[in-house]
Amino acid sequence: MEIAKTYQHRSVEAKWYAHWLEKEYFHSSPDSRQPYTIVIPPPNVTGVLHMGHALNETIQDILIRRARAMGYNACWVPGADHASIATEARVVNQLKAQGIRKQDIGREAFLQHAWEWKEKYGGIIYEQLKKLGCSCDWQRTTFTLDDTYSRAVIRVFVQLYRERLIYRGQRMINWDPLALTALSDEEVEYREVQSTLFYVQYPLEGSTDRITVATTRPETILGDVAIAVHPDDPRYQRLIGKFAYVPLIDRRIPIIADEYVDQAFGTGCLKITPAHDPNDYQLGIKHQLPVIDVLNPDGTMSAAAQLFVGEDRFVVRNKIADLLQEKGFLAKTETIINKNGFSQRSNAVVEPRISTQWFLKMKDLAKPALDAVLQRQIRIHPEERFLNTYRHWMENVQDWCISRQLWWGHRIPAWYDAQGNIYVAETAEEAYAQAREARGTTDVQLHQDEDVLDTWFSSWLWPIEVFQGITRPGNAEWRYYYPTTVLVTGQDIIFFWVARMVMAGLHFTGEIPFRYVYFTGMVRDKLGRKMSKSLGNSPDLSLLIDQYGADAVRFGIMISSPAGNDLLFDEKGCEQGLHFCNKLWNALRLIKSWESKINGQTQPATDFPIKWFHHRLQAFIRQTEKDFEQFRLSENLKNLYTLIWGDFCSTYLEWMKPAPNADGLQITKSYFETLLQLLHPFMPFITEEIYHQLSPRDANDDLIIKPIPAATDADEEIVQQGLLLKDVIAAVRQTLQVHQIKAKQPYELWIQTTQREKYETCMPILISQLHVQNIVFTDDAPEQAIRTVVGKDILYIRMPELASAASDHQKQNLEKELHYLKDFLQKIEDKLQNERFLQHAKPEVVEREQKKKQDTLEKIRVIEETLRTLS
Repeated sequence: MEIAKTYQHRSVEAKWYAHWLEKEYFHSSPDSRQPYTIVIPPPNVTGVLHMGHALNETIQDILIRRARAMGYNACWVPGADHASIATEARVVNQLKAQGIRKQDIGREAFLQHAWEWKEKYGGIIYEQLKKLGCSCDWQRTTFTLDDTYSRAVIRVFVQLYRERLIYRGQRMINWDPLALTALSDEEVEYREVQSTLFYVQYPLEGSTDRITVATTRPETILGDVAIAVHPDDPRYQRLIGKFAYVPLIDRRIPIIADEYVDQAFGTGCLKITPAHDPNDYQLGIKHQLPVIDVLNPDGTMSAAAQLFVGEDRFVVRNKIADLLQEKGFLAKTETIINKNGFSQRSNAVVEPRISTQWFLKMKDLAKPALDAVLQRQIRIHPEERFLNTYRHWMENVQDWCISRQLWWGHRIPAWYDAQGNIYVAETAEEAYAQAREARGTTDVQLHQDEDVLDTWFSSWLWPIEVFQGITRPGNAEWRYYYPTTVLVTGQDIIFFWVARMVMAGLHFTGEIPFRYVYFTGMVRDKLGRKMSKSLGNSPDLSLLIDQYGADAVRFGIMISSPAGNDLLFDEKGCEQGLHFCNKLWNALRLIKSWESKINGQTQPATDFPIKWFHHRLQAFIRQTEKDFEQFRLSENLKNLYTLIWGDFCSTYLEWMKPAPNADGLQITKSYFETLLQLLHPFMPFITEEIYHQLSPRDANDDLIIKPIPAATDADEEIVQQGLLLKDVIAAVRQTLQVHQIKAKQPYELWIQTTQREKYETCMPILISQLHVQNIVFTDDAPEQAIRTVVGKDILYIRMPELASAASDHQKQNLEKELHYLKDFLQKIEDKLQNERFLQHAKPEVVEREQKKKQDTLEKIRVIEETLRTLS
């Protein structure tokens, strides 16, 4: 079969993915093998794959493909999250474009539109996962609003309520004025922003004096109910117990003392607005102050504000500042940097709001979940970065606000009678039965709570309920696959999801949900900026795959993504991956071309290349086992890339030219097959294609299921001997190039070494690779020779034309090159001695600079040695 000149990724990827699906290689059923289970972090049903997903899913696919080839029963469960806030916002906007308000059509009609939207767009992300090559068990695809999964969520809510861990109450919560829903503390992202600090003067009762208060939110002045000062502040002790008036509306408010007040901030006076600040809320409870809510749910001013009613809070901020200035109440302003809370869902500025919500008590759930990690029942990677983060959050956990004022999601299973009594049950029928028994009458009318549960309240059950561990406790599949093996996820949801899954797993099953957690870093552009739509620096993943191929994109993502560290994504990584694909393809074409040149009687000059690469390969296989145990995936790919490109393609295949004999060809093919097996988890499509092009295969002989051979002992001395041979060939070639000596110009190679035996089996390779006339071992430096050094050995190049080669013109060129290299070296050293650079640069960037330094030093050494021989 003729091999195409170039690798065609589009046709290859479509062909093999369809083949793998047809063979059901991705599907798993319980059997006698040890399971290796991964559950996908369910992407939002609203979403499309972005670069963060690409990193996360590629890592999972690498692990699951490796496990499959290692003989495990590999099961990777895909699925999607219903994403209450994000999906509802999409549907609301879609309806708004049609002139429809969700309130006008009602809950049932709105949910019908939402389901239609989900059916139309919900499968997009699955198709993209397939395009990336993800080997998920698609027969197990789960959606968090599936009927069975929904029953699990409701059952868990009822259980926790009966255990008195869920309660309903009025507390200050985070409110999203755009999505019009409560948020948990973890859904609020705090960012530093530039703000104006307004110094507002409050008239004192019975005096012409005023007390000045600093605030960044003058619109909330209209809800002030007190002014607080520190009891030990000598500036204000005389005012404690007296009264002041709120500017513009003349509300009489007390001046109180509390040690909470920071004497050093602003003027040392704190305006108290219990409805709009969590700390003020606590002070209000402590001092029994009234609550005046001056904001509507949508962030406009309420009737209680008395002024600017119905206008947006930020518009009012400017208006009220102008009015305070006009009325003489504004003393001054200054610009400061402070932190504002933003909704991670809608990006709106969050408002603290007193609201009746449902809460889950977390402290009792958190302790066993913390112990499981501290006792290493669950291993976090990289532990040094995230263990303390996990511990800090678990030790300071707050009750979880689990209700959301939305329609899309799991409706809270609580029903109310006319008197406000609550009946929590899995179904309406059960709730009515409870009410009839409690009321002693059949004449009962109930209405269900309008809110839905926080999306994370369903996803914290994910590893359990994808195997129906809640709805069918102890079923065979759950017993086989649970606990799962490894969770791969982003560090940004360590609190939202990871910690809560550990709590849920231990509380509902008595077992941890997974044994390992591998945290990925954040994907940033090559300038270090977080990739986002607003910056326009995030590439379209589908376009990247179409242009470079899935294998090249996976390579580009993984080659620079060490565990836990942010990934500096550069499209050049995909280009490098594409070049690597071409290198692999050319290696295939070379090996296949040898089939027509084989002479069964021909004996190779030396079997050293075969022997050396065997031991080199075994050493790498053993190191690969350690790399995967430690989740050093990026490092493994880098080393595998070097092994394939440098040691196999550029060295071993060159040493085997012009063609091996039949045995040598078969051995070479076996080496290539093993390399393809090692590379397959990272680059599945091209490896499967080359595997089938390399030799005829049986119907069921596919690389995806081919067991990776266990490593045998590697002779490190032979490995080092081959690496020395590589270095000698490279050093001689570089020296000849520096001297501008043309290829195949006759010369002798003299070697001064204490270990001649290292070279004896390699002599035929040195002669063929370097086109050298003769190789001489010497104890003394010969005259008229160019000198270079490899390790402890000294190499001399002798040739009749050496004197003419050492012309003044050549010396000038060498001296010019030497001057340039020394300037370049100084710049690198300056950078490496810069503390600021060392503190802020990524480890891989520092490593690149150090590698540049070593390469430059080596070039300088060769040129200086050469100049000494020419002087």
